[in-house]
Amino acid sequence: MNLPTKITVARLVLTVVIVVLLMVPFSLLGINFPIYDVNGVSVELNYIIAGVIFIIASLTDFLDGYLARKNNQVTDTGKMLDAIADKVLVNPVLIILACNGFIPTLIPVIYITRDIVVDAIKMQAASKGKVQAAIKSGKYKTACMMVGLVLVFFYNIPFAFWNIRVDLGLLIIACVLAVVSAFEYYHINKEILFSNSEK
Repeated sequence: MNLPTKITVARLVLTVVIVVLLMVPFSLLGINFPIYDVNGVSVELNYIIAGVIFIIASLTDFLDGYLARKNNQVTDTGKMLDAIADKVLVNPVLIILACNGFIPTLIPVIYITRDIVVDAIKMQAASKGKVQAAIKSGKYKTACMMVGLVLVFFYNIPFAFWNIRVDLGLLIIACVLAVVSAFEYYHINKEILFSNSEK
């Protein structure tokens, strides 16, 4: 296992830590994370810790790809694990935050459904010999989602002081871009998707 792949695996491990921090009822175990009042905003320490870990995990997504390309260590296993790690990092977090009332339920529904549709398009295109590269709207979608989630973890501070939901706004933009990019993926690949490869 090369270094980029090890970094990808580390991202998966960090994701498990985030999920544990957000889901485990620590109070039932006798563990109570302190709650701080930050200029009128109640901040739970476990969300701050999870947010810091989320930032680190997000940075590893850039780092593993950079090192793999730089050192010519791109492997099929690494590609597969990277794709899995990306979705495992974001999708469970979206579901948990929605269940805990931090974001609307519609956001993970749209985002995860889009991922399923786009992955199906990519797999179908790949089965016919076409490798679909990432498109700009997809990259912008990911950037908005990551920044939006970081703000949610940190209770939308400092924007919460002025009651401006920048975190939610970025997540909504990410969902809009998710839908747009799904249509773009379909448009780019529609000919090959409906072509009869058995002719």
